[in-house]
Amino acid sequence: MERLLESGLAALDLPCDGIPALLRYADALVEKNKVMNLTAITDPAGIATLHFLDSAALLRLADFRGKTVADVGTGAGFPGMPLRILEPSIRLTLLDSLNKRIDFLKEVCADLGLTDVDCVHARAEEFAADHREHFDIVTSRAVAGLPLLSELCLPLVKVGGYFLAMKAVDSDEELRAADHAIRTLGGRLEKTADYTIPGTDVSHRLLFIKKVRETPVKYPRAFAKIKKNPL
Repeated sequence: MERLLESGLAALDLPCDGIPALLRYADALVEKNKVMNLTAITDPAGIATLHFLDSAALLRLADFRGKTVADVGTGAGFPGMPLRILEPSIRLTLLDSLNKRIDFLKEVCADLGLTDVDCVHARAEEFAADHREHFDIVTSRAVAGLPLLSELCLPLVKVGGYFLAMKAVDSDEELRAADHAIRTLGGRLEKTADYTIPGTDVSHRLLFIKKVRETPVKYPRAFAKIKKNPL
């Protein structure tokens, strides 16, 4: 795994200082996955490429330096944790609705000395009540449709900031379906960027959705309404 990370980070032109922390994170992930379902990817090569380097690629596509970042639906910590490990100036909030995942991430942060990372157990639509327009960047690698994700994430983004959604390269139809939601919530698609994860032939797409005006106060709605009637 260490060599894969070294070569992958070099391909991304990123420093390798964070590799020891990533290796400890990987060990904790594999160990915890024995007692709770955190990830289907447990082999060292898969963790290095499909989790760590996939997340790290965002640092070459967007400027995260000194930014406040919320990772919505973070799960086992992706992409937020690798981003924070590799770019220590990020002020990170990890958000997930499952408390067991948040407890795991708190343990990892304590082990790695990441005392300034906020690990929050909450639903995004509830978290938005006290954190509207609070973050420079909101990321999500959650497996959910873009109309739904937009309503969960865009209310958290400052005007002028970005919702960065990690999607498949064949996401054109999903993006078209989300156009109304994005515009209604105060966003605008600025660009898309396709990238290949170093050391693999796997390609993903990052959507740059800029927050151009405040989200109307009635959004986000309760999750049941969001799910039943996406914008």
